[in-house]
Amino acid sequence: MRRPVEVALAEPVDELPADGTGVAWSFEPKFDGHRMVVFRDEGGVVLQARSGRTVTRAFPDLVEAALELPAGTVLDGEVVVWHGGRTDFAAVQRRAAAASAGRARGLARELPASYAAFDVLGAEGVDLRGRAYRERRERLTALLEPLGPPLQAVPATTDRGTALDWYEALVATGVEGLVAKRVDGVYRGGRRSWLKIRHSDTKDAVVVGFTGAVGAPRALVVVVAGDGEPVLSVPLAAGVRRDAGRRLLVGAVSGEVGVVVGVGVGDVPYQLVGGETELVVEVRQASTRHGAFSAEVVRFR
Repeated sequence: MRRPVEVALAEPVDELPADGTGVAWSFEPKFDGHRMVVFRDEGGVVLQARSGRTVTRAFPDLVEAALELPAGTVLDGEVVVWHGGRTDFAAVQRRAAAASAGRARGLARELPASYAAFDVLGAEGVDLRGRAYRERRERLTALLEPLGPPLQAVPATTDRGTALDWYEALVATGVEGLVAKRVDGVYRGGRRSWLKIRHSDTKDAVVVGFTGAVGAPRALVVVVAGDGEPVLSVPLAAGVRRDAGRRLLVGAVSGEVGVVVGVGVGDVPYQLVGGETELVVEVRQASTRHGAFSAEVVRFR
């Protein structure tokens, strides 16, 4: 299978599909982490972010674990870090941002990652994306059951009642909702053929930069939970701008400059935030008619 691959996406909905529609669905918890595709071939392991970037160096612990997979295996799933009995998105972001192999190894010891696999795209060199989800799920569990942590298949059920119980019970562990997949559905990269229901229309995001003055930033550059790419927020509301200015003034601004693509405006330069303490905000995301995402910063956590 050629790299990079386009990952399948999910359409936000307000409720799970109802029974009795003639369509069979499978339901899975949606973990709060970074989307990642794992390639195991004869030459070793390659890890791909949702964007298509190669992020192998940042997760040496998952590379080591994935070497136990048979050659020709391609998995889709979510990288999570557990802390205090729940997933910690800021910790995943620290892992993903490791700038050197030495730093990545140190973070792997400090913040060991787990891989919550929810699909298998290839096995024994055979492309399975055109097979029904029912078959892919069977292949996924057969591959991972003998291995155990840190590579695990996410729980799945075809019982809507059980899925609703999960929806209520698992929120305390950092599970942000559920994903529904047609049992007979094929894997459609780049298409929103799955459905997702969240506990809230807001998500946590880590602030990685800002535009404007440090004491009165115009917008923030954030990495949203479940993604791996920087996103430029819409202009900050007055109250959020004042709060951001206070926090940035007492925090560490790295002095480095990055570039992010702004919706409708193209490349936008921004100042990077440094330091050991992450700034975490709640953002509300909206999709534009072109399929891009904008993020509104609601408040600091």
